[in-house]
Parts: sequence; C-alpha cells; structure tokens
Amino acid sequence: MSCCGKDTTKERGQAILDIVDADTISSNTFNEPSLDYIFKYIIIGEFSVGKTCLLMRFQDGTFREEYESTIGVEFGTKNVQIQDTLIKLRIWDTAGSEKFRCITRGYFRGSIGAIIVYDISNRSTFEHIDEWVQELEKYNSSNYVLMIIGNKCDSSQRTVTTDEGKDKAKKLNAEFFECSAKTGENIEKAFMTLTELVLRDVSSGKISLENN
Repeated sequence: MSCCGKDTTKERGQAILDIVDADTISSNTFNEPSLDYIFKYIIIGEFSVGKTCLLMRFQDGTFREEYESTIGVEFGTKNVQIQDTLIKLRIWDTAGSEKFRCITRGYFRGSIGAIIVYDISNRSTFEHIDEWVQELEKYNSSNYVLMIIGNKCDSSQRTVTTDEGKDKAKKLNAEFFECSAKTGENIEKAFMTLTELVLRDVSSGKISLENN
C-alpha cells in the first residue's frame, strides 16, 4: 500500500498475523511506575487513506512511499507529556478492507481516543465517515474523544474541501485536522490535541479508565 494512494499491495502466499486479545490491551493495562496514564487509541478509515503512515510519522518521524497493506491490525506506542503528566499512548492501526472487519472490530473496545482518517484526494473515503462512526458506536461502549483527519493535504488532487471536513467534524462533535504523513504537517499537533482532550475528560471523570 502507498500512503500517497498508489496501491502497491503484493501477493503473499500466506499472511501470518499475531492476534492479540484486545481486551487485554486497555487504557490501564501494563502500568509503568513512571507513567501517570496509559491511553488506548484506535485509527480507522477506508483502505489506503494512509493510516499506517500517520502512525509511523507520529511514532518515530519516518515516512515511506510504499507500505504493504495492513492485515488485521498493527500497533504502536509513544510516550508523551502534557504539562507534568506522562502518558503512554497505545495506538491500534486497523485495516480498512472489509474482509478484515471481523478482526478489527474487536480492537474498538476500550478505546478512549478514536481517529477516523480520510484521503482529501479520494472523495469516497470521506463519504464513508458516517459508517465508521456507526462502527465505533456499535463496538465501543466506552466514552471517547473523536477526531477526524483529512490526510494527504499535500496532494494537488483535492476532492474534499477543508470546509467540508470541518463541517463534517462539527456535526459529529469531533476535532478536525488536515494532515500530511508525507511532509509531517499537523501530525504531532493532531495527536497531542487529541491527548489533551482525552486527559481533560479523564481528569473531569467524563472518561473512566476503570471501564477501559
């Protein structure tokens, strides 16, 4: 898969996926003495919108033009600090293909931050946002903060305007960013904004880690 929209999926004889029980990877699991919190995030969206590229750019600042398509789920972590609060983010990157939905839906549970990604140069991926919200509501009973990200804002082939993205996010009571995994534009800002909002809701009691 290419994070810039070019499909470079390679044929493989048999894909081996280590299935991790999503119920065992939750927002208060694997506590570390130096950490104040562990937050579980989920990244969802249609095939080839650049979810893996967003995660890799945020996690270690890297970008590759071509990735093989995610099979089931991938997983990343990063420690961040909000003022004096140290937080480990455990981020699940899910496959967008329909054939993996039976696997990926299990990872929605316990997510207190959810990012729906669309490709600003592929209008169809934007038009499926409501379906992904329905999936979240159905398979994740926890309170969570929702963010909509329009990826590939460096593209000259835009088919979704910034205002359309903002309006969609407003209707869903979600935060909104346009980002570029390729250039790094707004990646750090988006994830840190999400984390600040989740921390706010955890601190106020709106989000309970006991249920995650």
